[in-house]
Amino acid sequence: MYSIGDKVVHPMHGAGIVEEIKEIDLVGTKRSYYAVRFAMGSMITNIPIDSCENIGIRDVISKQEAKKVLEYFRDAEIEDDKNWNKRQRENMVKIKSGDIYMVTGALKELMHREKVKGLSTSERKTLGSAKQIVVSELVMSGIAGQGDIENIMSDTIEEIAERQAG
Repeated sequence: MYSIGDKVVHPMHGAGIVEEIKEIDLVGTKRSYYAVRFAMGSMITNIPIDSCENIGIRDVISKQEAKKVLEYFRDAEIEDDKNWNKRQRENMVKIKSGDIYMVTGALKELMHREKVKGLSTSERKTLGSAKQIVVSELVMSGIAGQGDIENIMSDTIEEIAERQAG
């Protein structure tokens, strides 16, 4: 069970802070919810406490683990399937997994493809989701601010593209 002020990660929305624990009465049935404010954007959502495990709500990674995630972003191999439909399906599976490393891998591949070839509309949306999930969790870990993290990632992709081009 989480408390007010705890940092949590929602697999599809990224990291946020539990701002409130409340009961909501829906058609005569009372349920307890966490009201979570997400780090990026201004979204607040109510997450049923009894469904947290099924949804995949988990603690934000530590600063030490965040360093490993950034190293993984730098070092992970880029898989580049030619079939965009297959790529999109695989990226959605990675994102829905809630595993920060899988989402980071998808983010790197999408950022690289955007840089060198461009993305379809659906892939661009997936890129936005993956970036929100990864960056928000890294920010919440306390490793660095949003701008610094995004710059590190952009610089990494730029270096890879330059190496491949020449």
